Amino acid sequence: MHALVTGASSGIGEALARELKKRGYALSLLARRKDRLEALAKELGDDVTVLASDLSDPKAAQVGLEAAVAARGPVDVLINNAGVQIVAPAAETDPDAGEELLDLNVATPLRLIRRVLPGMLERGRGTVVNVASMAALSPVPGMLYYNASKGGLANASEALRGELRGTGVNVLTVYPGPVHTDMGTKGIAHYQATAASSLAPWGTSEELAHLVVHAIELGRARVIYPRSYAVSLWFPNLSRWFSLRFAPPLRGAKPD
Repeated sequence: MHALVTGASSGIGEALARELKKRGYALSLLARRKDRLEALAKELGDDVTVLASDLSDPKAAQVGLEAAVAARGPVDVLINNAGVQIVAPAAETDPDAGEELLDLNVATPLRLIRRVLPGMLERGRGTVVNVASMAALSPVPGMLYYNASKGGLANASEALRGELRGTGVNVLTVYPGPVHTDMGTKGIAHYQATAASSLAPWGTSEELAHLVVHAIELGRARVIYPRSYAVSLWFPNLSRWFSLRFAPPLRGAKPD
């Protein structure tokens, strides 16, 4: 089985690569940081292809996918994990950086899905995994473009699962809450600490990766992690109200 993982050089993507390799998958790893990918590939051993690519570039994403298929054969599992985050007041966010975020977080996953889906449908099997965020269910003030990107990706992913029902191709949507990664740590550093924020549960990329690969093998629809955040799926209005009401203020902002 051939799994293509984007954003595999660190954090959740790196943990997913490790977990998939444990389960016997051949891997194609896409990310910008070639040195990190090569170090990971050396550690994981055989059947790992490194593809350093800036996935925000549509042509680079296509070239990376074609190279993965040439090296490892058709993609059986596509994991759209690559993404960036901007934490800043909406009025101060660089619009060019915001548009680059939207391209990487939303447009690139859709492009890759469009490329691999016909082959999966022809073979009657395959899995698409889209790593969204709890921000898709409970948006957080101070992340205008990130909220939009993860909400868009999650909605596209959930709708695609419904569209593909009965085809043998599964779509898994992943909703990570706070996870101890470089991006998660850097993101939270932009916010002031509050009593409410100190109570928020955090998870690890390793445990999340284990749950995601298990869900792939069982053909499940979604993973919400840490699991206590599942309330956001069943009580979305309450969760959204809580998120907006008790979100910590950005550093430098005056609290209400």
